[in-house]
Amino acid sequence: MAHPVLVVVDVQERLFNAMDAERRDDMVANLKILLGAARRLEVPVLVTEQYPKGLGRTLPELRTLLTDTPPFEKTAFSCAGAEGFVDRLRAIGADHVILTGIEAHVCVLLTALDLLKHGLSVSIVADAVCSRRAANLEIGLGQARQAGAVITATETVVFQLLARADTDAFRELSKLLR
Repeated sequence: MAHPVLVVVDVQERLFNAMDAERRDDMVANLKILLGAARRLEVPVLVTEQYPKGLGRTLPELRTLLTDTPPFEKTAFSCAGAEGFVDRLRAIGADHVILTGIEAHVCVLLTALDLLKHGLSVSIVADAVCSRRAANLEIGLGQARQAGAVITATETVVFQLLARADTDAFRELSKLLR
């Protein structure tokens, strides 16, 4: 991963409460790990909010980790349709987008498809995305995989970003994964 960026898609109060109750808490725990790793390793983070007037803001427990990251507000389902989003990816030189968030079969999937069309490599962190129904989650991940996105896990992403075990960053971040 030469120039990765972590994207947190629409993890908002009203949307979150509608998600699969068996997955949503693990999703947030994994997002916190990924955000901690991104901060420590200086990986840029972008955040989106789908129609925040109606669906609320990003979850408070995530907002505290995103103090310097104003969200891209959007009404398009794909983040690529949010004003300035693709321009921001280009400005930071991103070539690899790590997608997380809600919902796997709608906004996450449509974002992945658009970013692949823009020539970016895309990974979707399967344990850091959620949908209202498990079947929709699987359909979204399957369609993204068919289109060329890599489906991965939080721990895999952290170790890929770290690359080595003989660093202070590894010693700090490995504690998050226990």
